[in-house]
Amino acid sequence: MNKTVLITGASRGIGRAIALYLAPMGYDLVLHYNSNKSSAEKTLDEVKSLGGNGRILSFDISNREQTEKVLNDDINEHGVYYGVICNAGINADNPFPVMDGDAWDKVLHTNLDGLYNVLHPVVMPMISARKGGRIIAMSSISGVMGNRGQVNYAASKAGIIGAVKSLAIELAKRNITVNAIAPGVIETDMTAELPMEEIQKMIPMRRMGQPKEIASLVAYLLSDDASYITRQVISVNGGMI
Repeated sequence: MNKTVLITGASRGIGRAIALYLAPMGYDLVLHYNSNKSSAEKTLDEVKSLGGNGRILSFDISNREQTEKVLNDDINEHGVYYGVICNAGINADNPFPVMDGDAWDKVLHTNLDGLYNVLHPVVMPMISARKGGRIIAMSSISGVMGNRGQVNYAASKAGIIGAVKSLAIELAKRNITVNAIAPGVIETDMTAELPMEEIQKMIPMRRMGQPKEIASLVAYLLSDDASYITRQVISVNGGMI
């Protein structure tokens, strides 16, 4: 029986790259999206064209009740997840003095509360299955070093790091590893409008990262070879820190 891996935010960007990278590796992929069903279906079609298996799920990770119901129903029908990739997230950047409460709340509720909302329904089934597992959460370089105009985003991503480090301790004896990845500037639609000429001057490698460079790390952390790696924050940022 193939191992099942849930990827949140799989319809685009890094989540999509993760799905396509994992497609030929024999996992059953559960591809989450919030609103863009056509993009999620396109990702699933590409997964299948690469020889992979999968299905799509739709829910808003900031909606606790909806997320819990959809995940519980999926687990009851298809079985326990082996891997969970908490990738979905949003940003709403602005200098702090003009950042309104809605921008703060929306980013924190989605990025940080969303981590709880996704993981809480799935962790106990993973423990009960007694087959180990992998949890990988997407943080950010902003959560490690901070960034101008991203007080809300950095707070949410730093919170993810604290949660990962704590959860890793709780789950270690269950052979469930919990790690965070902290990408730097990755070429996705989220970074498309950034002043890249200026930003690249701050990157020692003088280029943006590619989504595949995050996906390959995810694949390694899911593998048996990474079974002794837990409670870590792995930065992929071209030398920025």
